[in-house]
Amino acid sequence: MADGAAVYADRLVAALADAGVRDVVVCPGSRSQALALAAARLAREGALTLHVRIDERSAGFLAVGLARETCAPVAIVVTSGTAVAELHPAMLEAHHADVPIIAITADRPPELQGIRSNQTTTQPGIYAHAARVVVEAIADEHAQPEADAVRAVEEALGAHGLREPGPVQLNVALRDPLSGGAAHPHAHVDAVVPVPRPTHPIAPEPGTVVVAGADAGADASALAIALGAPLVAEPSSNARFGPNLVVPDVLTTDLVAEVRRVVVVGHPTLTRLVTGLVRRTDVEVVVAGRRGLENVRGTVVAGDLVADGEPGDWARAWVGRWVHASRAILDATTASIPGAGLSRERYARAVLEDARRPVTRAMLAKAVWEHTWPHDRLVLGASRLIRVLDRVVGGKPVTVHANRGLAGIDGTVSTAIGVALAHDRAGGRGVTRALMGDLTLLHDAGGLHVPSDEPRPRLQLVVGNDGGGTIFDDLEVAATAEPDDFARVQRTPQSVDLGALAAAYGWQHVLVQDRAGLERALTGAATCLIEVRLADDEADDAEVDPEPAD
Repeated sequence: MADGAAVYADRLVAALADAGVRDVVVCPGSRSQALALAAARLAREGALTLHVRIDERSAGFLAVGLARETCAPVAIVVTSGTAVAELHPAMLEAHHADVPIIAITADRPPELQGIRSNQTTTQPGIYAHAARVVVEAIADEHAQPEADAVRAVEEALGAHGLREPGPVQLNVALRDPLSGGAAHPHAHVDAVVPVPRPTHPIAPEPGTVVVAGADAGADASALAIALGAPLVAEPSSNARFGPNLVVPDVLTTDLVAEVRRVVVVGHPTLTRLVTGLVRRTDVEVVVAGRRGLENVRGTVVAGDLVADGEPGDWARAWVGRWVHASRAILDATTASIPGAGLSRERYARAVLEDARRPVTRAMLAKAVWEHTWPHDRLVLGASRLIRVLDRVVGGKPVTVHANRGLAGIDGTVSTAIGVALAHDRAGGRGVTRALMGDLTLLHDAGGLHVPSDEPRPRLQLVVGNDGGGTIFDDLEVAATAEPDDFARVQRTPQSVDLGALAAAYGWQHVLVQDRAGLERALTGAATCLIEVRLADDEADDAEVDPEPAD
């Protein structure tokens, strides 16, 4: 039918907004123009928020960040051909982390398939298992765009509670003319409401430890208390708080031999201490939900666990021993404060010397953690710094996001921008901070681009710059490989001028070279790139594990 692309696009995007999509990310393209223009019109009318990006890979992770913070499905529109493939990293991360995004991929109609038509490839199913469902549509007189929109949202939210949320592909074949004319009306659809997860009882038992991996949620802390169990919680679990919290290095003590059951919530990825524990054949492992199936053995319970009964008299002593050991470990990593027993003059000198100390990774991780509060947001990149932070900081009920589905460095800048934009829009009073390494920043340098007509979020990009991928120094091969070869292909040294890079994309740049400068930077501008020159200090980074799940 005439203007079939425009009619379908107008009705589809409007129905997506009705169904619960509040953010649409658009990348420019010809085949997708009707979808992009429909999104722009609805954004102008206030029905949704539009984000425009020129790089599909960064755009995909922007959608991941928005969906992480809002817990609502986010749609991303791309044109045909290689543009579709550029979303694959974000779709994979969303799949493994259960993040609801909808990839709307514009396609050529059937008559242009298989004849070497320009920018044409086989798009349906291109994401393989990374897409929960593939919805195929042709924008003709038989199309049902409202039904397609509702199905895409339902599948992204977990298909009526039958599974976890995740990414969906909506592949739309569009014929010429690709756009034109006034807006076309659509039939209103109801908002899709997520179905609550089922609950399952679990009884308190002696020798139990709760492990909270990425995206476990705050309820994991309450579960540990109810079970009378110590809690090992990764920074991105959002459960790293409460009286039962212990640092992961407790798993190096003799206490670990007494563990008889491990309850896993979320997706643990950071340390071999945890994966080593859950792989023990003498330990019962209970896994809550789909998360964790990729790297954790055990009995999987689809849903949330709820304590059945009260823990016995053994619980206080069991948890107390773990917490005592954890405090001793944390105390050993805490630098002494100058001043004890010093005269006023010597005290002032000691404080000045302390302020001039070069910044180590542990110092950076602690400072960022200490400056982040419940009204803030923290995004952690998949660099050495997240592992250092995991070992040296205590508990605090802050909201932390990290792409731990596949634990790659892809799209960290864009994810952080998505989180910050959503947090700002919701009226969040705080600041979003993103802590990452230099290579993580450079891998998504294009994500620094924010169009001039879109808001720049309250976001501090805190970059620990040690000149390359030093995380690989802890691989076993580092001790046997030819040093120059290892440096070239693993550590990949870099000397990029991060100040110039920031300026090119319109970001304020703050250079930090000592402890005092770090304190000033973290309490200064709300939107900036903070480059922290890291000291070559191995003392606080011992045994950092770059690939814990192997």
